[in-house]
Amino acid sequence: MAHRAFDEQMEALEALTGRPPDPAAIALIKKSIANRNNFLVAKAARLAEDNQLLDLVPDLIAAFDRFFTNAEKSDPQCWAKNALTRALARLECRDKDVFLRGLHHHQMEPVWGGRSDSAGTLRANCAHALVACEGIANQDLLLLLVDLLVDADKSVRAEAVRAIAQIGELAIPVLRLRTLIPGEDPEVLSTCFRTLLEIDTAASIPFVARFLEQADDTAAEAAFALAETHRPEALQAFTHLHRSGGPAASDPWFTAILLTAVALTRLPAAVDYLIALIEQEDGQAPVAIEALAKASSVPGIRERLIRTVDEIGSPRLSKVLHDHLPANAV
Repeated sequence: MAHRAFDEQMEALEALTGRPPDPAAIALIKKSIANRNNFLVAKAARLAEDNQLLDLVPDLIAAFDRFFTNAEKSDPQCWAKNALTRALARLECRDKDVFLRGLHHHQMEPVWGGRSDSAGTLRANCAHALVACEGIANQDLLLLLVDLLVDADKSVRAEAVRAIAQIGELAIPVLRLRTLIPGEDPEVLSTCFRTLLEIDTAASIPFVARFLEQADDTAAEAAFALAETHRPEALQAFTHLHRSGGPAASDPWFTAILLTAVALTRLPAAVDYLIALIEQEDGQAPVAIEALAKASSVPGIRERLIRTVDEIGSPRLSKVLHDHLPANAV
């Protein structure tokens, strides 16, 4: 009977998706938010969020508090708490105490071979929500969020970086320090690089460019982050390293990364640089062709690349071109 009642209520909630709720529908959403079942509450919270039901904020807060009691059993995988925090943030709940509770929550649940923390998404949601909360000075907010930069969950660390970045220039020293501490995952470092470049592009380009010398996964993330700025200073960092002939420039894998980053700057000077490698039939000409092919959606690049290879008349380079451009494009 309980399973049947769950199915019926979930079906009723699903029927409300995508249409403006009438008073009866709002009453059903409100009733479902008070339910003990975390799946029903999660669905009701999403409906409240999608329909901007601001009057239900007190009900959502009450439900959120409830699922911290015996959390592992009342809300496995944090389904309800995750949905509730997203809804509360979107419905402009600015009570910092609500989100501070989630920010510090860890929920260890059994998995094959041991136990795992299922509250990573919850902590990340609360980090972003706290940025918009009232009564927290930027300095205090930074102190609250900095702990998440060493969270065991790398996705939480990445979201913490994004949340901290919203503080602005005050975040720069903290994010720089995070990148300089050895052992961080390249994906998290990628987020650090991109946020630093967004906050202060000019000052951050030389800093991020320092990581190119490593010629590893972190260097690759730095290269792509720099390329996305589309700034001449980024292109200069790439070409300087490429011409240097040092260890980073002599590694075939990283050379391919570096020349791809050159192309992705989409600057005319970048295209000129790669075309020159092709025209000289340099040993890296095939890599330059592949790099330009990846940027061939930019107007003019495809045509110039095809024309250059045709004029050279090298069967080897023609084959590379055909391998990296769609057959109907050559």
